[in-house]
Amino acid sequence: MAGNRRPTIKTVAARAGVGRTTVSRVVNGSDLVSADARARVLAAIKELNYVPNSVARGLVTNRTNAVALVIPESESRLGSEPFFAAMIRGVSGALAETRTQLQLMLVRDQAERDQLTESVATRRVDGVLLVSVHADDRLPGILEEMGLPTVLAGRRDERERLSYVDSDNAGGATEAVRHLLRSGRTRVATITGPLDMDVGRSRLAGWRAAHAEAGVPAPEVLVENGDFTEEGGCRAVRSLLERAPDLDAVFAASDLMAVGALAELRRQGRRVPDDIAVVGFEDSVLARHTNPPLTTVRQPVEELGRTMARILLTEIAEPGASRQQTTLPTELVVRESS
Repeated sequence: MAGNRRPTIKTVAARAGVGRTTVSRVVNGSDLVSADARARVLAAIKELNYVPNSVARGLVTNRTNAVALVIPESESRLGSEPFFAAMIRGVSGALAETRTQLQLMLVRDQAERDQLTESVATRRVDGVLLVSVHADDRLPGILEEMGLPTVLAGRRDERERLSYVDSDNAGGATEAVRHLLRSGRTRVATITGPLDMDVGRSRLAGWRAAHAEAGVPAPEVLVENGDFTEEGGCRAVRSLLERAPDLDAVFAASDLMAVGALAELRRQGRRVPDDIAVVGFEDSVLARHTNPPLTTVRQPVEELGRTMARILLTEIAEPGASRQQTTLPTELVVRESS
């Protein structure tokens, strides 16, 4: 060989006197190769010290052995929210059991959306895991039109057609607010998630359901929209206290917003839980280190990521397989904040 160039599948094919497809079949363990051709290919691989790559394997399988985890959020949101870190751990843990590579893609503007569309159109990934889906997000529809295996973290609405894995958002929220009402709280406010996301609407529905179950009014004055950020939790509590200074509990639709709520209540001289009880949602690592430790709804985020990855691998391996829509259970974890 000239120079120190790494041998390619073409080099191996030439040395063995076979076509590149035959080399790929040998590399992938296919039975569609004669014993003689297999022996010549294996001898050439050994002689040339050839290391198969994903492109070579893809000539037969038409796969890249790569999937994309797409998060349409900024780097700051990715770094500040424990949800995303747990999701990545779950997905990568499931893929570690396979030969599938994980590509993390942030889609923050039209240019990055176009880049993702190009990657999908040219089949540089075998499938997509899509997190943080908003109602006006065109990505799920684009992926569905292209026929690319896609699994969502949460659904767009109750008519969702794609595969998804979700937590029991409404049930978890109902249990959280039920806990507050049963402990004697009568003015339970809520900080919602974004209402253009099913997760935000479902957790708000759970707040309402618990009030209806207890026969307690649930006035809109006790509802403040949030955005799943700490700053959003601060702003929401400030607004709630201006409108309803007699509130005695807050259910925040995420732990990060609950952290912001705790900080704002502290600034305003309100004691937790003596004056106002606080409950969050997720049971992230933050919940155990707030002051006081946070009562919250535990959702299995890593398991959610693992389940998404396994469903996606099944859809890639079995084109035409029925889409799977899975809801994982949640659990109320009571600590000192309520």
